[in-house]
Amino acid sequence: TMLAKRLPTILPPLTLQEALETTKIHSVAGKLPENASLISKRPFRSPHHTVSDAALVGGGGNPQPGEISLAHNGVLFLDELPEFKRTVLEVMRQPMEERRVTISRAKLAVDFPANFMLIASMNPCPCGFYNHPEKECTCPAGAVQKYLNKVSGPLLDRIDLHVEVTPVAFNELSTRQQSTENSATIRQRVIKARAIQAERYKTLTGIYANAQISSKTLREYCTINAAGEALLKKAMEKLNLSARAYDRILKVARTIADLESNLNIEAQHLAEAIQYRSLDREGWAG
Repeated sequence: TMLAKRLPTILPPLTLQEALETTKIHSVAGKLPENASLISKRPFRSPHHTVSDAALVGGGGNPQPGEISLAHNGVLFLDELPEFKRTVLEVMRQPMEERRVTISRAKLAVDFPANFMLIASMNPCPCGFYNHPEKECTCPAGAVQKYLNKVSGPLLDRIDLHVEVTPVAFNELSTRQQSTENSATIRQRVIKARAIQAERYKTLTGIYANAQISSKTLREYCTINAAGEALLKKAMEKLNLSARAYDRILKVARTIADLESNLNIEAQHLAEAIQYRSLDREGWAG
């Protein structure tokens, strides 16, 4: 939760175009802060798990933008992902692909932009101690898989990074480490990588980041060498990955290379991207 809340501080500042788009959406929804003429910070939305379908994607008799549109150009954080209703999570699948949501009514159809960054967190099991280095999981047989199955495979497929966060020991928490990076330093690296991407896609309308490119464009801009192809082929077969997961691994590897200011996608970039598909591994939850 803490990591998710810090994420907007390492994202690049809003461009004027993004600020205008974000301000318009918040104004339509009646969420514009008092005396604010222009939103200058990236939105961070964290709806409670009891949220309804309409509140998340938008709706109502007079269509209003939902949480995913209010998070446009910012972050949508879903804490305790399996606690959300299945129907609520499933309606996000199309907006995550198309980066906009269409609300149809008898009289009209309204398009709201929804170009958000989804961050979701969940415990590994109901008791919270599955895979814990010190404490024993007390869940009955099959409970871990049942808990994880509350989140559908197609939705997990659309999430680029699956990262297992292990508990931090007290002595590490209490030690004042001098070697850690602050958000400002990381942000500069992110801004530099985004500039590389904006330059790469300058001939493509409305595309300025790796996450936005289509499968067709992906083949052109995310080429890999023979060693990388062999590694990816082996991973695809071993992890039984889908075509969507394949595309997302390539995009993540391209971003890792950009963060290192590397023109080519190397085998180590692909290996790191594959490591971020932990929930695709068979047997991860017994």
